[in-house]
Amino acid sequence: MAKIGKRTAAAREGIDRKKLYELGEALKMVKARASAKFDETVEVAFNLGVDPRHADQMVRGVVSLPNGTGKTVRVAVFAKDAKAEEARKAGADIVGAEDLMEEIQKGNINFDRCIATPDMMPLVGRLGKILGPRNLMPNPKVGTVTPDVAGAVKAAKGGAVEFRVEKAGILHAGVGKASFSDEALLENIKAFADAVTRAKPSGAKGTYIRRVAVTSTMGPGVHVDPQSVH
Repeated sequence: MAKIGKRTAAAREGIDRKKLYELGEALKMVKARASAKFDETVEVAFNLGVDPRHADQMVRGVVSLPNGTGKTVRVAVFAKDAKAEEARKAGADIVGAEDLMEEIQKGNINFDRCIATPDMMPLVGRLGKILGPRNLMPNPKVGTVTPDVAGAVKAAKGGAVEFRVEKAGILHAGVGKASFSDEALLENIKAFADAVTRAKPSGAKGTYIRRVAVTSTMGPGVHVDPQSVH
């Protein structure tokens, strides 16, 4: 068994691994243990009662967090002419078409969110094997394929978080920074939980949200009572 470092052991002190904490209490514990030299990201993880291998049990969506994420999001937009200009004015970091496709094919992926106008999708579709595994492929279901590129760019820059359940039924996202107030983090997590609840697929049976945990980038996880996230 790997030896636990002094810092990790100290961070775990006072946390009952078998207990389900109320969300507000859990956040206080996470923030108190976020002692890295940088502003750690606070993350929430859900264990859902779904099997995403089945199409009718896939969970994905996007939510705008009321207090933002605290993260600088780099946005790339596939658009031409007037739409490209709209994207630039809205604050997009990279705007292009064939030239942007070529850069991505070379491995130059200098962005966190990718948006495209509908007419660009035949072009973007060629990049599925590159963008798909990185969860960067534009998708109309989460608002990243849209004629309203200005609105999509502003949403991405303003704290929109895209989520997608992984193979084991785990779904996680960054919901703010340790420097955020307790109230801001609480509001963000509840907004995220509401979005996950609304995205409940038709094929989900039994308990949908089974387990919840919160943590910071370098800190230990704290188990949360699922009833307290709503």
